[in-house]
Amino acid sequence: MNIRTMLAASVAVACLCGPALADTSSKKIALSNNYSGNSWRQAMLTSWDKITKEAVSNGVVAAADPFTTAENQATEQAAQIQNMILQGYDAIVINAASPTALNGAVKEACDAGITVVSFDGIVTEPCAWRIAVDFKKMGESQVDYLAKKLPKGGNLLEIRGLAGVSVDDQIHAGIQAGVAKHTQFKVVGSVNGDWAQDVAQRAVAGILPSLPDVVGVVTQGGDGYGAAQAFAAAKRPTPTIVMGNREDELVWWKQQKDKDGYETMSVSIAPGVSTLAFWVAQQILDGKEVKKDLVVPFLSIDQAGLEESLKTTQKGGVANVEYSLADAQKVIDAK
Repeated sequence: MNIRTMLAASVAVACLCGPALADTSSKKIALSNNYSGNSWRQAMLTSWDKITKEAVSNGVVAAADPFTTAENQATEQAAQIQNMILQGYDAIVINAASPTALNGAVKEACDAGITVVSFDGIVTEPCAWRIAVDFKKMGESQVDYLAKKLPKGGNLLEIRGLAGVSVDDQIHAGIQAGVAKHTQFKVVGSVNGDWAQDVAQRAVAGILPSLPDVVGVVTQGGDGYGAAQAFAAAKRPTPTIVMGNREDELVWWKQQKDKDGYETMSVSIAPGVSTLAFWVAQQILDGKEVKKDLVVPFLSIDQAGLEESLKTTQKGGVANVEYSLADAQKVIDAK
């Protein structure tokens, strides 16, 4: 069954059991993205392009145009959203530079009758919808894993993401909570890797000379391989580095596993969450009642699932899940 057929079926069901839903074939949806400078964001945009082009081709919506700001600046993204209002979009899907700094522009969009759905980097404006994973739990799960693998504990290096972005703050809070729970661990250094391997490698290389022995590295995604390269260049023992589902991380992990049994885990939000946000926006435009806050699970890879995950991860890409209309309806209907 193709997407249009699925949509038609959902409308037909609605006609049998309640008011008919609206037709979204003339509706235009825009993606406002604040940053594209790493493999996760590139995969997110690729997933958006793949799913929305099919939806447009099948007549589900008239347009689903993606826009990315040149800099990760909330002021620039707010101006971008204001331009989308003037261009007459019916819905705006946002990966936000800030949870609060865009609220004024978001409220303007809502006041103009535009549906606003934020994901990954969410906004706090009450009129908007939010789709997120439990990023705090994602951070805490890393320390939980290390506590099982390294019960004696030790020193940890934390690699954070983009400063000032809510995702970074939430994962960091989860790591802090994990260390507070597992007191045998201590964070002895922290750097910003900006969710990019090259940035992470430089940052870790810069701090390593000042650090004592490190048993583990807790991360946010897009930084594990860079950290491994920095430890190797410094000729220091490789600690247990939590990976972030990037293909180069998974390849490196498998190489180390095959060589000497190296063990770790990998965790991140799937870039395809952008496609879930698209379908949620489409369903709201279609008259579906959707709760304001939706939570999707993060994507975790363990030692046993490494090879299988590698098979389905594109070279230079990220382990991913893309959402169909039916998937979105299940998330919307979940209690």
